[in-house]
Amino acid sequence: MSEVLGYLDAVVLGIVEGLTEFLPVSSTGHLTIAEKLLGLSVDDPAVTAFTAIIQFGAIVATFIYFRADFVRLGGAWVRGLRSAEHREHRDYRFAWYVIAGSTPIVLAALALKDVIEGPLRSLWVVAGALIGWSAVMYVAEKRGRQKYGEGDLRLRQVLIIGLVQCVSLVPGVSRSGATISAGLLQDVDRVTATRLSFFLAIPALTGAGLYTLKDIDTAVVGWGPLAVGTVVSFVVAYASIAWLLQFVAKHPITVFVGYRLALGLAVIVALSAGWLSAT
Repeated sequence: MSEVLGYLDAVVLGIVEGLTEFLPVSSTGHLTIAEKLLGLSVDDPAVTAFTAIIQFGAIVATFIYFRADFVRLGGAWVRGLRSAEHREHRDYRFAWYVIAGSTPIVLAALALKDVIEGPLRSLWVVAGALIGWSAVMYVAEKRGRQKYGEGDLRLRQVLIIGLVQCVSLVPGVSRSGATISAGLLQDVDRVTATRLSFFLAIPALTGAGLYTLKDIDTAVVGWGPLAVGTVVSFVVAYASIAWLLQFVAKHPITVFVGYRLALGLAVIVALSAGWLSAT
């Protein structure tokens, strides 16, 4: 069997992944749409594994961009494990918050693997989620009082954000859209909610990539395209992180709602007209 996913496909998917992974527009939804437009089979385990693995590029971009934060939090966590005195430090608590907040989506992804890779891999689902979650984002932005910063966060708030993050397993919802909305609804300020979204992404994306590595079929996806897609994802994701943090400091997330609605409606039209197949 010859490779069906070439270098051009890898570049396109790498760009889509890097651009949309951290924006509240759904990277999985965009990748599913892009795969269909490229003529790829969205339910092929090798193609699904490819899109999960190139997320490592986005993970590395996050580590590098927030390297000072990770060093600070990691150091505080280790010191807290060794000394009761250091357990009172807010960085030690925040490190545990990130671990606790990341746990729900990891467990949910493992428990719902067959559903996620099966019935949910449909453009009808993507379109519905793009439109439906836009309403949540709108309400969150309008109702959130944004009075809590990173130092004010409590475990209960982060656990709720982590639980809501599980909804992003539905393609089209958006992991960052889910976490930022959950933060805003608990009156966390937009920049803090966005930064927390990046931190909570690490375990989820790393776990997804490692778990699906076994599904890579080099007859379908060559190592060359896989490497290219990952590198492109890294470069674009790094730029996206820098842009988004500056953007959300001055603009509401509702600016993404119009795009989400337009894309969702466009997908519905394309499906209804028979221009695209759902799976």
